[in-house]
Amino acid sequence: MTLLVALLVLLADQNVVSGPLTMAASTQKKILVVRIAATDVRRYDTAVGMKSHPTPNGRFVVRHIVWNPAWVPPNAGWAKGKKPAAPGDPKNPMRAVKIFFQEPDYYIHGTNDEDSIGYAASHGCIRMAEADAVELAKYLMEHAGAQHDDAWYESVQSNPKPTDVRLPFGVPMAIGR
Repeated sequence: MTLLVALLVLLADQNVVSGPLTMAASTQKKILVVRIAATDVRRYDTAVGMKSHPTPNGRFVVRHIVWNPAWVPPNAGWAKGKKPAAPGDPKNPMRAVKIFFQEPDYYIHGTNDEDSIGYAASHGCIRMAEADAVELAKYLMEHAGAQHDDAWYESVQSNPKPTDVRLPFGVPMAIGR
């Protein structure tokens, strides 16, 4: 009986939070919040789409993450004349990871222009500091059924090729003002 009480006290001290994992982004506040049940567990500053290329509002499900993504300019006027950038290229605007919320065109990704965080500066995607995007991708993988150890992440991040990850459990995401 005392072992059970000790275990309950230990769990209470660790502030264990349980419930569904979700994300919410605000294009007005330029933040992204990760929640377990009703508890905010992560909060990130972001850049969002410009007025001419807004971030879509609505409900989405994150199921796909690409580590070391290449960047291929889209067939859009703003990208005319831009050159593709390989994984790891300093000119690659995706940086280390992209997290799709509306495939194939919209995702959360790091940025090579961290001064844009806090502004409407993207072409519809949600930008984050590169370290924040990496942390978020790892967190989503750990909590949506695609756990890996540190050696796997080190291997993937040092590999010059993209690595696709499919989340066994999709993560609901709401984007609004």
